[in-house]
Amino acid sequence: KVGVEKGLDSFLRGTVGLVRHEVNASGRVIRKLNEDPSSSGKDIHLTINTLLQEFAMYRIEEFSASVVVIDLETEGISCLASSPSFNPNQFVEGMSQKDWDSLRNSDNQPLANRAISGNYPPGSTFKMLVAIAAIEARLVDPEELINCSGFYQVSERKFHCWKALGHGDKNLVESIQESCDVYFYTLALRVGIDRISEIAKKFGIGRVVSLPLPGVSKGLLPSKSWKEINYKEPWLKGDTLNSGIGQGFLLSTPLQIAVMIARLATGLEIKPNLIKAIDGKPVKNQNKRIIDINRTTFSIIQKAMFNVVNEKTGTAYKSRVVDKSKILAGKTGTSQIREISENERLKGIKKNEELPMGQRDHALFAGYAPFDNPKYAISVVVEHGGGGSKVAAPIAR
Repeated sequence: KVGVEKGLDSFLRGTVGLVRHEVNASGRVIRKLNEDPSSSGKDIHLTINTLLQEFAMYRIEEFSASVVVIDLETEGISCLASSPSFNPNQFVEGMSQKDWDSLRNSDNQPLANRAISGNYPPGSTFKMLVAIAAIEARLVDPEELINCSGFYQVSERKFHCWKALGHGDKNLVESIQESCDVYFYTLALRVGIDRISEIAKKFGIGRVVSLPLPGVSKGLLPSKSWKEINYKEPWLKGDTLNSGIGQGFLLSTPLQIAVMIARLATGLEIKPNLIKAIDGKPVKNQNKRIIDINRTTFSIIQKAMFNVVNEKTGTAYKSRVVDKSKILAGKTGTSQIREISENERLKGIKKNEELPMGQRDHALFAGYAPFDNPKYAISVVVEHGGGGSKVAAPIAR
C-alpha cells in the first residue's frame, strides 16, 4: 500500500498463471486444453544497511526525527530512518479501531516518512549555498571582513543574529564556522534571491529526488515570481534576508539536505538511489556529472565546513571526531519556527527548554566524512529539538 513495496510492485508481484480445462455438463474435467505458467516476482535488494538503519532508529527513538546517510561512492542510500515509526505487519494481520486511531491521530505522526516528505526550513545548513552564489557571481572576496553588531537593519525593522552582541568582523570561512547571520544577510542582499535559487537547484534544493517511494516531497525554493503568483505580493528585501539564513518561505526535506551535502563534499551531481540489485543483477550507476562550480569555490566551502566541526569556535566543535581517519566536516542548523518580538528580546529571549514543545526550534546537522576522502554524507533533522549543535550534531557524529 505504501513504501518500497508499492513503488516496486510491478517487479515484486510476478504474474498469475492460468490453466484451461474442458469440462462436461456436470463439471467433470475431460481434458486439459492449455496452460499459461505463472512467474515469480523479482527479488529486490536495497542499498539500505540494516544494521545502520537499526542503530539510527535506536539513536532517534526518543525524538520526532529523521536520519539520511548516502554512500558517496555508490550513491546508494545506506540509511533512511524516520521516527517514530510503526509495525507494517499490523496492517497485514489486522488491527483494532483503537490501534488505527492511535496511529492516525497521533501528534507525532508515525505514519509519515519524515526523511522524504518532512518539509523544514534548512536554517544555517543553507548558508553554504548563499556563499557559493556570492563567490561565483564575484560579489564577495572570501577574505573581505563584514561587521556583525548583532543585527541588520532594514527601514524600521531589525533582522537579528543568533549572537545578540554580534560576532564582530568576520570573513566568509569564519562566518560559516561560527554561523554568523548578519554576514549572510549582507551576502543575500548583494546576490539576490534569483541567483541564490539558481545555485540551490544545482545542489538539489527544490528538486524532487527520484526514488521508488510514494510521497517524496519537492520542498519549496521560493522566487519573486512564486510569491507574486501565490501571495499576490511583491518580493521584499526582508524575504531575501530570511532566505539568506535558510528561513522564511524556504523548505527542504532531510533527503534533499543530504543530497546537498553529498554534492558539496564531492563536487559531483550525486543522485541517490535505493535499489542495489534486481534478481541478483547489480543496478549500474550513471556516470556522475561534475557540477558547474569553480573548484576553488568548493575548496573554500569545504574548509569552512571542516572548521565548523574541528575549530574551537566552530558551532559543532563538541561533536568533532578525534580519529584522523574519520574526520567529520559539516554544518549545524537551528530552524526558528516562531517569531520573537522586540519586547521578548528586551526582557530576554526564552530558551527552548522553557517553551512548549511545539514552539521549540528544529535542530539540524548536515555533514560528511572522512574529510580528506569523503565516503558518506549525512543529514539529521530533529523536530523541536532545539539547537543543532546540542542535539542533531551528536546524533550525526
